[in-house]
Order: sequence, then structure tokens, then C-alpha cells
Amino acid sequence: MVLPPVKTAFRATREMDARKPKDRDFIETKEGMFFCVTGYLHPPDKYTAYLKYSPAPVGKWKGEGVSYRRELEYYHVGKVADTIAYLERNYPQYVHYCPVRDIKISMVPNAYVKKYYVPEQRLREILESPQDPLEEEVRAFVAEIVACTGIREEDLGITGSILLKIHNPEFSDIDLLVYGLENARKVRAMLKERKSARIRPVTGKALEEWCASVAAHFPLTIEEARYFAGRRWNYGFFGDRYFSIHPTRKDDEIRESYGDRMYREKGIARVRAVVSDARESLFMPAVYRVEDVEVLEGDEKVRHSLRELVSYEGLYRDVVDSGQRVEARGKLESVNGQYYRLVIGTTKLRGEGYIKPV
Repeated sequence: MVLPPVKTAFRATREMDARKPKDRDFIETKEGMFFCVTGYLHPPDKYTAYLKYSPAPVGKWKGEGVSYRRELEYYHVGKVADTIAYLERNYPQYVHYCPVRDIKISMVPNAYVKKYYVPEQRLREILESPQDPLEEEVRAFVAEIVACTGIREEDLGITGSILLKIHNPEFSDIDLLVYGLENARKVRAMLKERKSARIRPVTGKALEEWCASVAAHFPLTIEEARYFAGRRWNYGFFGDRYFSIHPTRKDDEIRESYGDRMYREKGIARVRAVVSDARESLFMPAVYRVEDVEVLEGDEKVRHSLRELVSYEGLYRDVVDSGQRVEARGKLESVNGQYYRLVIGTTKLRGEGYIKPV
């Protein structure tokens, strides 16, 4: 699937016209709302995306004389469900039944796209000519990552409010994308090994507050939240600026086309299993291949045909390694009627699913 011929936020190249839609691209609709593209499964005439910003009389984010409010208060499947309900009441053209995933979800039809925002193009624009102090920091941050990892500037992108040019240098974060599994591994190693004196992890009071928030919003204890904090390599500070880094698939890593597989709900299940392959857990959705499955709740007969855990909740991305035994609870789905997967981060469970080490 390729992008339709819509107007981009800045000059498009022939190379980018053929680019596949990717997780954390952004779309502006005809009403001026901003949707964040999610995952890689999109119907030919729509983009799967959630509502992030809307025009408002008063808002912290501003661009071209328009103020915006954040519709997604924080990242949690329950909040995404709230935005879907809001759209269904006020903008039903953005809520559709997906026959491939067998769910009702927010999607932007091509006909309602005003602009499609490409993160790597916007970053290129910033690197060539930063327009404010925050964009200067972005350029310095990218230079630091490139120097410490050896990856190319072209393998990075910028998302969030900076992509949309509605950021505020006083409080906006830097939300960076790194394209490709190998590049993501290099960035992860660089941050874990603290190769840069200018980049520091979240520690102290801020870390404890994050753990308390996770325990309050997810079915996890404080101790379990601290474990996840220890795995959370992709957040920190560049100088005094908070940042996040999100691995995203390259075109050749997007191997599933819309309709290749049909997913059907088969109830709720809780299992224990050994992770046989965690390589694709860096992306969203995070995918863990599993074996040696034990069913604790749900249909026992799926034990021999449950192949993977899939998380649409970012908290459970890259949280366990191959060889670890985990417990997981989520929505059970059949895949083409041939095998099963357990999905975490669905609106059905509204955040009550989880993946954690045993």
C-alpha cells in the first residue's frame, strides 16, 4: 500500500510519495484535527489512527494562529477508547468497523485527509534550518545520537507536536523515531550503556512518580512497575529536555498487507509461556513469539496453537527477552482460523491485560 496523492505538510519527494504509512506518522483532517497513525494495517481507502489534537478556543499547543487541546490525555487503551466514543458522537465518519481485525476502531478515510505529515521529511527540514530553540535542541540531539551510534540522519524522524509545528519550546518534549530494527538496537545499546554524557535516564523522584502512575493505571504492583522502569530505555533527558525514542519499521520490515490475515475474537485468556523470539517487541505493536504454553484462564485447547503475544500498549514493548517465562492476560484471537495469538492493549479489556515476567 502506498500513500494517496494528498498534500503533505511540506515539499514531498518522489521517494516519499511511494513510502508506506508508518506508526506515528500524523494526519490532519479537513476539520483541522490531528490523528496519529497507529500500526501498519490500513484499508486501501483509510488510515488506522487515533485522535491526538483538536482545535480549541484555548489550548497549550498553537500553530498558524490556531490553538489545540490534547484529546488523548495520556497513553492508555482506556483513553483511546474514550476518543473513539467522542468521535462516534461528534464525527462518526472517523469510526469504522474493520472486517480484518473484527473491531470498531478510529480510521481516517482518504477523502478526509487534508495533510499527511512524514516524520523523516520534517526532521530533514529542522536539520537544514531550525526555527526556534527547541528545533536547535532537536538538531543537537540527533547529532549526538548519530555520533554515538553511527546510524544515519536519514534513519531518524520527528513526531508529536514538533512534527505538526504546534510545539512550544517552553514545555514540549522531543519525540524521536528510529527506523529499522538494527538501528533501533544500536540506539538502545547506546542509551543503556550511557555512551553520551549529554543524555541521562529518568531517576529519583520523577522515576518514583512514573512507577506510582503505572501502578495506578495498570494491573501491576509498584514492584512490578519498577521492573518495567528498569527496562524502559527509550525515555530520558537530553540536557534538561525530556525525550522519547520510538522504533518504527522500515518499508521492507512491513511484511503484512491488509487482508493477508483475518483475526477473530475467541474470548479472554491468561497464560504462562516461554518467549522464543522477542526481536519484534521493539516495534508497536510489540510481538513476542512463544512456546511451552500453559493456560491459566480460558480455553485449554489453545495451548498447542498459541504462537504469539501482541501488545498495542506501549508499556509492554521490549519488556522481556527470549528465553524468559512470562504471564500474560488479554484478548484471544484466531488468525486465519489456523492458530491463536493473545492481544494486550485492546478496548475490550480497557487496560486490564498485561505481560510480565514470572
